Amino acid sequence: MRAFIFPGQGSQAVGMGAALAEASRAARDVFDEVDEALGQNLFRLMRDGPDEELKLTENAQPAIMAHSIAVLRTMGVRLADVASFVAGHSLGEYSALCAAGSFDLATTAKLLKLRGQAMQRAVPVGEGAMAALLGADLALAQKIAEAAAQGEVCTVANDNDPSQVVISGAKAAIDRAIAMAKDMGAKRAVPLPVSAPFHCPLMQPAADAMADALSYVIVQPPAVPLFANVTAQPATDPDTIRNQLVEQVTGMVRWRESVANMFDAGVHEFVEIGGKVLGSMVKRIVPDAHATSIVTIEDVEAAAKEIA
Repeated sequence: MRAFIFPGQGSQAVGMGAALAEASRAARDVFDEVDEALGQNLFRLMRDGPDEELKLTENAQPAIMAHSIAVLRTMGVRLADVASFVAGHSLGEYSALCAAGSFDLATTAKLLKLRGQAMQRAVPVGEGAMAALLGADLALAQKIAEAAAQGEVCTVANDNDPSQVVISGAKAAIDRAIAMAKDMGAKRAVPLPVSAPFHCPLMQPAADAMADALSYVIVQPPAVPLFANVTAQPATDPDTIRNQLVEQVTGMVRWRESVANMFDAGVHEFVEIGGKVLGSMVKRIVPDAHATSIVTIEDVEAAAKEIA
């Protein structure tokens, strides 16, 4: 069995999609449709930068999604014929749902633009922070976060793999966590270059904004089940998916569990669409699984021989 998985924020880079668009009419059509839906030349920003503007959450989120869908459409496959499940890391969950037909492309782009704006507005710049705890599992990360909180928000945001957990919250609390992490048993704590503390209770205003936006959107049942971030379990019911997307804004991304549960369900091949981040996580979670990443036109051509 095979799962298609979709990357989250941090996968953006100036130049993304440029060669793909030159080689593929399907990719160009995706970028054109996203530009039209958003009323901005997002593809030009993806292709030419500047990097600081592309990194802005409201640009990075739809850009990463557009790139993933452009790769998928260039592959020219019918998702249900080649994959048993989909999953995405944080915003990648929207890419996965678009790929599976729950949202059309224009709707997905607009939702992610709004999601990025709402997340940025939820906490003033400089008041929140995130850090990666390396060489720490979920239990240790939770202990560090609890010890550092001291009455402020400090929680686990992403349980990425057995050796990398990300924490999020108030800047002072994250600074305390970084200072105490090594003494408590982590190998290293690295502050992340993010503009807001994602996936923690401070994001509640953004969750409220997404609840409102999603209430106006029709969610179609996905062509294959989605392994949801907040439950690490498969979902196909549209109302359940809508609610989980709202919960996801403040909730922990249970990526390690999602991959392990997909593996237990019989998935032994994971194909990352549009990024090169999740594949290495998969190998750390389930070393016996096969993980590939499809980003370039060369990757697409190589995958055509394997995926049919």
